[in-house]
Amino acid sequence: MAKKLQTDWFMFVIAAGLALFGSLMVYSASAMMSMKESTESSQYTYFLKQLMFVLIGIVLMFVVSRFDYRILNNKAVVIGILTVTSIALAAVLFFPEINGAKRWIRFSGFSFQPSELAKVALPIFLAWYLAKNETTVTELKTTVIRSLAGLGLLAGLVMLEKDLGTTIVLCVIFSAIYFAAGARLLHIAAVAGVMVLAAAGAIAIAPWRVQRVLAFLDPYKYADDESYQVIQSLYAIGSGGILGEGFAKGQQKLFYLPYPYSDFIFSVVGEEFGLLGTLAVVLTFGLLLWRGARAAMNAPDRFGILLGIGLITGIIAQALFNISVVISIVPAKGIPLPFISYGGSSVVVTLMAVGILLSISRYAGETKSATDSVRSRAYGRRARNA
Repeated sequence: MAKKLQTDWFMFVIAAGLALFGSLMVYSASAMMSMKESTESSQYTYFLKQLMFVLIGIVLMFVVSRFDYRILNNKAVVIGILTVTSIALAAVLFFPEINGAKRWIRFSGFSFQPSELAKVALPIFLAWYLAKNETTVTELKTTVIRSLAGLGLLAGLVMLEKDLGTTIVLCVIFSAIYFAAGARLLHIAAVAGVMVLAAAGAIAIAPWRVQRVLAFLDPYKYADDESYQVIQSLYAIGSGGILGEGFAKGQQKLFYLPYPYSDFIFSVVGEEFGLLGTLAVVLTFGLLLWRGARAAMNAPDRFGILLGIGLITGIIAQALFNISVVISIVPAKGIPLPFISYGGSSVVVTLMAVGILLSISRYAGETKSATDSVRSRAYGRRARNA
C-alpha cells in the first residue's frame, strides 16, 4: 500500500523559480514595447499581467499538489476533461485570427489558449485508458487504434488552429506514454512513420510552412522576410557572448526582434545573460526532468507512472522545441518556452501540470508492483523483438 510522503519541494522551487525568472525576462523583453503601445506610457503592462498569472499558477500548483492525483483515474472525470478541452479547441475557430492563426479565446481584455489544456488532457486520457487496458496494450484493434483516436481528436482540432508545433508536442507525448505502457516497437515505428508523413503533408499543403522550411535551409537568403526573426535571434544570442550584456541591457529586443517577450524570449536570455545564462536555464529544465521522471517512476500505480511520464515529457519536449527554433536547429514555429514566455494560459496550465507531478510524488511509497509491471512489459517487448 502506498504511503503519503512529503511534497517534493525541490521540484516545486524549480518550477516556481523558472516562472518567476520568466516574469523578470518578460519585463526586460517587453518594457520598451509596452511603453510604445500603452497610452499611459507604462513599461510594466506585460510584466504585471505575467506576474499576476505566475502567482496564480504557483498557488494552483500548490493546491493541486495537495489533492490525490488518483481522482483523475476515473472514467467520468476523463471524459469530462476531454469534452471541455475539445469544446474549447473547437470554440477557438469562431474567434478572429491573431497573427494569421486562430488559437485564442478572448474575453474582457484577456485571452486563453485551449491548446495548453490539450497537453494535460491527452496524458490523463492515455494514462487512464492504457492502465485500464493493461493486458491488451499491444493489440492493434482493441487498444492501439482507440488510443490513436484520442490523439486524433485533440491533435486534429489543434491542427485546425494552424498550430503544427503543439500538434508535434502532442505526438511526442503520445509516443512516450505508449512506449512506457509496453507497446510493440513495430507499432511505435508504424505510428511514428504515419506522424512523419502527416507532418510532411501538413507542410506541403501550406505555402507559408514551405517558405519556413526553405528559410531554415538557407536563412540568410530570406533574411528580410521569413528568416528575419531567426536571424535577429541569432544576433541576440551571439551578442551575449559568455557572460551577456547584463539584465535589461540587451539591444535586439528594441524593435529588432519581433515579439521578444513570447516565443523568442530565450534569445533575450542569451543576449543579457550569455552562454552561462542559457546553460543555466537548460540545466534547470534538466533538473525538472529528473524530478518529474523520478516522481513518475516511483508512482504507486500504473496510472501514476504513465501520467507522470506524459506530463513531464510534454513540458520538456516543448522546451527543447522552443530552444531549437531560437538557435535555428529546426524550422521556425510558434511555440512558447514553458514557464518563461509571456502567456497566462501557458504558465498557469504548466504550473498545474507540475502540481499533478508533485501529487504523484507524495504517494510514492510502496512502488514495487507498479514499477515492476512497467519493467516486465519492457523486458517482454525486448524478448518479442529479439
